[in-house]
Amino acid sequence: MNIQLAAHPPFSLSSVIHSHGWARLAPFHQDEEQEELKYIYHSKKSPVIKLNIKEIADGVAVSTQGEVNQNDQAEITATVTWMLALNEDFSEFYQLTKGEPKLSQVEEKAQGRLLRSPTLFEDTIKTILTTNTSWAGTIRMTESLVKQYGELLPGKIAEYSFPTPERIASSNEQTLRDITRLGYRSPYILKLAREISSGSLDLEALKSDKVPGDQLHSKLTSIKGVGNYAAANLMMLLGHYDYLTIDSWAIKMVSQEFFNGESIEPKDVEEIFEPWGKWKGLAYWLWNWSDN
Repeated sequence: MNIQLAAHPPFSLSSVIHSHGWARLAPFHQDEEQEELKYIYHSKKSPVIKLNIKEIADGVAVSTQGEVNQNDQAEITATVTWMLALNEDFSEFYQLTKGEPKLSQVEEKAQGRLLRSPTLFEDTIKTILTTNTSWAGTIRMTESLVKQYGELLPGKIAEYSFPTPERIASSNEQTLRDITRLGYRSPYILKLAREISSGSLDLEALKSDKVPGDQLHSKLTSIKGVGNYAAANLMMLLGHYDYLTIDSWAIKMVSQEFFNGESIEPKDVEEIFEPWGKWKGLAYWLWNWSDN
């Protein structure tokens, strides 16, 4: 199956892939040589398939590897559109960046879209796996979780889909700690998976643009293991850019950029980017820090 999807201009698949580190986390795979993004997808109605996504004029072409029912086309279309934020319009943000040298590259490079997973469940778990660890640790934990609980792509040796909530929910905390080696995050991830699989939490409903930002942030921080930093990261992935992902790196960079290296607090970071309004998170994310 080959599907061609249009993107709201301007669009760059490369900019989406490099928007943050998700392309390096299983079951994503970036093929630098072919300039493709690959993802092992667990369809709702068909066996696990591989999505091969390549940029074409005005959008992307999606080809599939594995058995695909014709009825899956609508699901794949909706999934890839969400993953790449193909429908998002950043013209207002681009207009605001004109005259700001530190953001002069964003429209030319079609930056703004952040790579998403097909589900908020996957993005939430991956975000939790970024907390209090190195990036190498995040890659290792994600790969371990996928290999242990994901479903194998038919005919392949080591290509797995991201696990469903039900697969993780059927496990236990000790296994997640000792074998999957998720550490202190184990009970958080198990609890989240069990709440979703039992139906007591509809996490995917939060992807709706009808959920107000403050309400969305409150619901995200109510998830065990999701603090303010993780919630701000998830807000960005959901298209709400009015929260900042403030960590020690952010404080260091803002201190060097705006305060001559003096000691600052998170509120100082907020004040610097407050003029960007609803786009402040994206302005911070795409700011050119190369001189620091």
